[in-house]
Amino acid sequence: MFGDRSRRAAAGTAGAVLAAGVMLSLTSLPAHADDEPVTLPPLALELADDVACTAASDTTAESRPWTWRALQLTRARQLSSGEGVTVGVVGTGVGADVPALSGRLTAVGEAGVDCVGHGSFAAGLIAGAAAEDGAVAGVAPAAEVVAARATTERGAPDAATAAAGVRAAVEGGASVIWVGVALRGQHDGLTEAVDEALAADVVVVAPAAPDVSPEQLPAGEELPPRDYWPAAMPQVLSVLDFGPQDVRADGAPLPLAADLAAPGGDVVGIGPEGQGHFLGTGPSLAAAHVAGAAALVRSHAPELDREEVVERLLRPAYPDVVPRLDVVASLTSFLGRPVALPEPEPAVVPPPAPAEPATRALWTAGIGAAVVLVVGALIAVVPRGKARGWRPAGSAPPLPGDGPAVPGPRPRRRAERAEERAGASRHEEAAVGLAPVVAQSAGVRATPGTGAPLAPRGETDAAAPHGGGGMAQQRHRPMTPSVPPLPPAGGGSGGGRHG
Repeated sequence: MFGDRSRRAAAGTAGAVLAAGVMLSLTSLPAHADDEPVTLPPLALELADDVACTAASDTTAESRPWTWRALQLTRARQLSSGEGVTVGVVGTGVGADVPALSGRLTAVGEAGVDCVGHGSFAAGLIAGAAAEDGAVAGVAPAAEVVAARATTERGAPDAATAAAGVRAAVEGGASVIWVGVALRGQHDGLTEAVDEALAADVVVVAPAAPDVSPEQLPAGEELPPRDYWPAAMPQVLSVLDFGPQDVRADGAPLPLAADLAAPGGDVVGIGPEGQGHFLGTGPSLAAAHVAGAAALVRSHAPELDREEVVERLLRPAYPDVVPRLDVVASLTSFLGRPVALPEPEPAVVPPPAPAEPATRALWTAGIGAAVVLVVGALIAVVPRGKARGWRPAGSAPPLPGDGPAVPGPRPRRRAERAEERAGASRHEEAAVGLAPVVAQSAGVRATPGTGAPLAPRGETDAAAPHGGGGMAQQRHRPMTPSVPPLPPAGGGSGGGRHG
């Protein structure tokens, strides 16, 4: 899977970039910030039969090694320390009395004795805890360690021993396994053991190329790139190293490809016993750093399976010819799983809307607008017409004498009310028996109470109307108007005074 993505890279390109530099077996590191540099003993890879086992180092590095900053361990520790995770260390064994792993080490068989010291060094890089006021510690200092052998007692790689060590680590509960060997050929037993570990959801990390000492490097000759096992297996996370100057040792073996690169040159670590430190270089040490990072991820996100943990390590890595490990990004990146979306249902296009409702709506809106306009015009015109007496617009009012004026509504109403009052008065006069009013001739005074005209003084009877003898007898005496008697006040037949 992830191994195949990078293993097909061109070997010539990788070799040109990664084979530069000079390997150092010894280096000077300060014991204190202000003290003179001290020299650390080199890490052994394999011991001859006549060489004694590696003893404890009497030199201690008390300043932070360059790998601490390169891996950003200060920030990573704020997120995870590897608690609850067990890491299998399959190599030369791990010293049972190493103080940095005290109380967290389980050795399978004879793996509790590390004659070479290489397995103890790698275990310290993965899960070592710093001594009191110490500056050197592993990536996941709270993780448990299961130690098993992948080599002989003297450090010679052996495929059968490595296969047994992988199975022992799985049985010991490891969820991350570091295999410290890089074999030239594929071995069925080791391949089967690794496949079993992968099927058990274990992250397997291995060096992409073997570690070599300076005397093993060919002088002026570069080894051709090739595959190494078990790192060449598709599901194994293969790791290559780089040093403090971002280079590898000149002439160091190259793989055809690798999944990740991590600090592996001039690395400071613990020995098989005591609290002293050694200095080592090689891809197996870079793989130990990646195994520690895998332990941090598994502790930080225990719900992730093996493939998801590996993806967390690969995808946020720094881009390079071989991507470089970024521990903090592996802990903080969110890589969601693709979600299978349901097949969308066929789209249903609704039929076109009928035209009748739209036409009806337009007619309704037009009629409504016309009604509004008419009402508004009436509101504006009627008051003005009343004020002009309904004369046409622009015409002047009639002058006196130009003709009968057409009375307005108010004069008409006043005339009607006056006529009504006059009619009411006539009815009242008829009720009390008043004589009718006779029109007076011009120049003749009417006799009060009779309505008959009186002859003017000095006229003769001939001037008076004929047939009026009664009136002739009254010409020479004062005329008293004839007033009808009023009815008695009390309503009786006598006893009252007439007025």
